[in-house]
Amino acid sequence: MSVVSLQGVTKRYGETRAVDDVSFDLHENRIHGLLGRNGAGKSTAMRMLTGQEVPTSGRIRVFGENPYENADVLQRVCFIKESQRYPDIFIARHALEAAAMVFPNWDQDFADRLVDEFRLPLKQRVRKLSRGQLSSVGVIIGLAARAPLTLFDEPYLGLDAVARQAFYDHLIADYAEHPRTIVLSTHLIDEVADIIEHVTVIDRGRIVMDDSSENLRSQAVTVSGPTKAVEQFSDGHDVLHREDLGGFTRVLLAGVPSERETASLQVEPVSLQQLVVRTTQFHDAELAGAGNGPGNSNGTGKGDRS
Repeated sequence: MSVVSLQGVTKRYGETRAVDDVSFDLHENRIHGLLGRNGAGKSTAMRMLTGQEVPTSGRIRVFGENPYENADVLQRVCFIKESQRYPDIFIARHALEAAAMVFPNWDQDFADRLVDEFRLPLKQRVRKLSRGQLSSVGVIIGLAARAPLTLFDEPYLGLDAVARQAFYDHLIADYAEHPRTIVLSTHLIDEVADIIEHVTVIDRGRIVMDDSSENLRSQAVTVSGPTKAVEQFSDGHDVLHREDLGGFTRVLLAGVPSERETASLQVEPVSLQQLVVRTTQFHDAELAGAGNGPGNSNGTGKGDRS
């Protein structure tokens, strides 16, 4: 079942298309990765599906309804982002108390445990919190809210490595006990690779990858060996990346089963991060060849409005 459905969605800012004819679904009780570089269109897509912006064209449905100015839908959605804003007069405790009033599934005991683990000073004014402490406020709200649709737009970047791992551990454990639809938007792909079940990659406002993590990783390989043998093996497949050294060649191929073997070549699986990075670069090269570079209206163009 789809909790979120975007069909042919475009968002323009003047002549710039931040999101360009995008279609994808977010399925119930699944952890999704919404990946892509800064300015790719990720945040714009999330602002639209959480009712904070209206698409220029296309159709968005969240729990089967239009999310814009729809209180019944939005009370089931928790959107936590790195640039989260709170009233200047708030202390950290006020932010958590406000969340407790907004989200019907709020678990105060869970929130209290997270406050202790992340060492959040509840009496400190929010505007005086460090970046890491402010990130802690966001992840605590995102986890304790237990909203049926929860989106994290890189709010954990301010956390150190130990705190980020604690966040991932709590996310996995609580998701197992209380399944819901979770979206992680991040560029720390290696850190979340074992968590996300479905991958959607946006580049220049367009979807370049949308499939289960398992299927994506099973259909891409790195092949290395003598150049002629590698080229013969690669024939008919997308070469996402290539490195040559003398008569030796190494390529990353899409659409090749990872269990495929050959006696004369070395065939290895690829990490999710490698696959996302190289697929994005491949997409960029295709657009450049078609004359749709970053200055063209088909790209995100100006600034980071993603």
